[in-house]
Amino acid sequence: MDSANNRQWTDRHVLVVEDDPEINRLIGDYVEFAGFHYVAALDGRHALSEMNERIPCAVVLDLMLPDVSGWEVCRRIKGDRQTQDVPVIILTALDNDDARSEGMRSGASEYMTKPFDPDQLLALLKKYAGAAVLGVEE
Repeated sequence: MDSANNRQWTDRHVLVVEDDPEINRLIGDYVEFAGFHYVAALDGRHALSEMNERIPCAVVLDLMLPDVSGWEVCRRIKGDRQTQDVPVIILTALDNDDARSEGMRSGASEYMTKPFDPDQLLALLKKYAGAAVLGVEE
């Protein structure tokens, strides 16, 4: 049986894809503060593996990863029929028009740059994942 058919939706899980363990954990703390469960991935392959196991309600995605680029991770998420509706919030140090355009072309819902405003990240999580999960008004 295809493993993609065995994936389960996990309404309250947010996948954080960031190769710096300290930043990953910091973002995870914000995710948990917003009322979600934090799932960490330190590279693109791990992120894609997690997506094959469980489908999160949102993904916070760095672009500069040590193996598979964040753009490619985003394209694969958006190209998969089972995960195409998962919102992807890019959170990266790349702050230029070309990177922003490529991020949006790859299917991202939002593009944020580091250093980031935690309140803005929380607002985006609630906007994209929280309305249905937590009953948050948009």
